[in-house]
Amino acid sequence: MRSLWGLLLWCAALPVWAAHGYALWGDLKYPAGFAHFDYVNPDAPKGGELRLVSNLRVSTFDKYNPFTLRGSAPAYLSALMFESLLIGSLDETASGYGLLAESVEVAPDGLSAVFRLRREARFHNGSPVLAKDVKHSFEVLMGPHTSPAYKTLLADVAGLDVLDERTVRYRFSRPNRELPLTVGGLPVFSHEWGQGKPFDQVVMDTPIGSGPYRIGPVRFGKDITYVRDPNYWGRDLNVRRGTVNFDRITVKIYKDNTARLEALKAGEFDMMRFFSAGDWTRRVTGRRFDSGELVKGEFQHRLPSGFQSFVLNTRRDKLKDPRVREALGLAFDFEWMNRMLFYNSYQRVTGLFGNTACQARGEPSAQERALLEPWRDRLPAAVFGPMYQPPRTDGEHSLRDNLRRAKALLAAAGWTVQDGVLRNAQGEAMVLEYLDSNEAGARIVMPWARNLEKLGIRLVYRAVDFALFQQRLREFDFDITTIAFQGTHNPGSEYADLFGSQAARTPDSGNLAGVSHPAVDALIDRMSAARTQAELLPACRALDRVIAYGHYLIPQWTAPTHRIAYNQWRLARPQTVPPYIQGEDWVMFTWWAK
Repeated sequence: MRSLWGLLLWCAALPVWAAHGYALWGDLKYPAGFAHFDYVNPDAPKGGELRLVSNLRVSTFDKYNPFTLRGSAPAYLSALMFESLLIGSLDETASGYGLLAESVEVAPDGLSAVFRLRREARFHNGSPVLAKDVKHSFEVLMGPHTSPAYKTLLADVAGLDVLDERTVRYRFSRPNRELPLTVGGLPVFSHEWGQGKPFDQVVMDTPIGSGPYRIGPVRFGKDITYVRDPNYWGRDLNVRRGTVNFDRITVKIYKDNTARLEALKAGEFDMMRFFSAGDWTRRVTGRRFDSGELVKGEFQHRLPSGFQSFVLNTRRDKLKDPRVREALGLAFDFEWMNRMLFYNSYQRVTGLFGNTACQARGEPSAQERALLEPWRDRLPAAVFGPMYQPPRTDGEHSLRDNLRRAKALLAAAGWTVQDGVLRNAQGEAMVLEYLDSNEAGARIVMPWARNLEKLGIRLVYRAVDFALFQQRLREFDFDITTIAFQGTHNPGSEYADLFGSQAARTPDSGNLAGVSHPAVDALIDRMSAARTQAELLPACRALDRVIAYGHYLIPQWTAPTHRIAYNQWRLARPQTVPPYIQGEDWVMFTWWAK
């Protein structure tokens, strides 16, 4: 799924466009014939090895097919082995330039997009990338054996036509500014990969992609090495110049976070991205750091903050009432946690679209009110006032005050304390389960659980292995969990998978909270159909308000930097740090070996 959400960071508009790329509102930074992206070193040397640690929570892999539902594929396989018609740049928020495609043209009515494939494009087996392969890939991704997120994302794609051997036309059921780049970002693979088998039985068949790397030596449960294809067809393209510099990228697998950290200190790999403030502040130390071999780098970015949150599953009877959900949020003391556990290194998430123009602030505008008004009798009155702000426990606010408010909300919802236990009118106790796949998460949950105890609520922490965790999320079999949702500068139809009513009824969808509200569906439709930024912004800001005041999520935290420890004796990087870097992908594709 990570690769799927990666392609959603750049989306499209509806002007007539037949050129080397496509941009959200019609303006590309790089002109036709540009030499290379500004943030790469065009003369970076080729060779050497990059040793990485797997960014996945699974301790091994059992398939080479990253698109099917069951099993686990190796880390980074999609990014290194498969390509798409278009590729985004790291210094623009919404653009795509020709990779497999040499040109893209969107019809004046916005109902189709034509892509012309490069004649030189080749798969790893030497066969040309043809229109029939694009069609095959699209049909497979829309089939029964891949994530339902593809079906939701591509719901407005009416079909794909093969116009000639190297030309395809995607047809859209309605104008949708993001679809040309969404389909342009889909992975393309050969129709010969697993030929004759149902796609869910294409498991250990070596992928036939067109990317710059192939699978090299593999030690199951320990590591996998991707080897740069010496005959890679796209090595001279402007969008590839200065990138794909390592001959080998080896991804090592460790059982847990402690083993990974100790292996970094021992010099077993060259780079690791950190998400734990405690590890970064206190435990990223040792002889190799003292000598200067390993260094700690904090790289500023302008990525959307995303909305990492506690997710409350509203399919559960105890969590259906928004007053109950709001009360749970009032017991969460972010300021204490940031001070005592996170070394004041995080900022509070405040909504869906932090650090973007879509973020809702203050009172709703006239345009936002116009979109919300048809649903006034089905929305909380607060939606029409100032934007929701998560409760605080500093300054004029205190945890005691928040818990008093929470107690009143619970009483209004029919829950009162009886003999120290919160119960409803039927005598049922308020017991909730927090589902996690990592026992280390207890450190984060327990302070919240202690505050909930003061309200008579029992929060049970349940850690399970990652495979079971995934299965339970697919089946929506949980009360509360944590999800780090990625954000985007240009939201659109992908939000139907996160919050749409149809996705709420679809197993394995992204709508873990079970949001099912006609106002949400209507606002997502307006976002997807927006032809201009002036149409987009009121719709996404109105959606921000509705989700916030629905209390489906309890916002957690975000960091404005990427924290990366790396071996500066072995690795070199470009001087320019692009604003929209994605951590490991930036290292894999633009750094080089010394």
